Amino acid sequence: MLKKKPETAAQGEQIQQVPVAELHPFKDHPFKVLDDEAMLKTAESMAQFGVLMPLIVRPRAEGGYEIISGHRRQHAARLAGMKTLPVIVRQLDDDQAILQMVESNLQRETIRPSERAFAYKMKMEVLKHQGARTDLTLSQIGEKLWSVTQVGAAAQESERQVHRYIRLTHLIPELLELVDQKKISFNPAVELSYLTADEQRDFLQAMEDSKHPPSLSQAQRIKRLSRAGECSYDAMLDVMKNAQLDRLTLKNEAIRKYFPRSYTPRQMEETILKLLEQWHKKRQRSQER
Repeated sequence: MLKKKPETAAQGEQIQQVPVAELHPFKDHPFKVLDDEAMLKTAESMAQFGVLMPLIVRPRAEGGYEIISGHRRQHAARLAGMKTLPVIVRQLDDDQAILQMVESNLQRETIRPSERAFAYKMKMEVLKHQGARTDLTLSQIGEKLWSVTQVGAAAQESERQVHRYIRLTHLIPELLELVDQKKISFNPAVELSYLTADEQRDFLQAMEDSKHPPSLSQAQRIKRLSRAGECSYDAMLDVMKNAQLDRLTLKNEAIRKYFPRSYTPRQMEETILKLLEQWHKKRQRSQER
């Protein structure tokens, strides 16, 4: 579980106990609450020590409270059999609530690509909305660029990377889940997001039939097929079956000298990929400058 300093109420705010049953999830909450090992550990910790950090909520017109920050804690409390939870109630409009919900969750150590994608999109829409309200001279394109800049600056991401994450929201759920499971890499997934929903479903079948995930060059070729109106199942399967065109082989004896003798081939591969990722980010920053 991510360790945080205990949260204290701001001036004028009070921490109060609220029944767990009166706490409801945020509408369109993009961050998944999973019954994984970390959740079970959180529930065990709560059962033993209680809740160290209050949830942030806002009142609902229909009764009860909407969770801004603390969805995982509420679920863990249910698993631990707790009846009430400490909360800080804040009066927030929809825009304020979305911004606080996104920011509080983006601080987590582990965030799935789909979660980051929808969080960035929600935040960008709010900032676009606020920009439209506060500066009526902004064009629609200007509002979008300004909002992407703000999202990227807060997340320490380039504008291009923010755009690429938001592209993932155009994937059908089945493909997006494969991205979260790391069965489809991020860069090919971005290219596939330009396919129509029907084309994506055909691609999913072609991927299953070819028995391997797409490389970046394969995804780019399939994207070009889509733009040309030639993106049929058969055409995509033909691209996916030509995996040998995209295969890169590094001979063990050629790279072994750069690694400690104790390193396994898997450790060598992971190290190479990390170094390539660092090189890629450095190259992106240079291009942006």
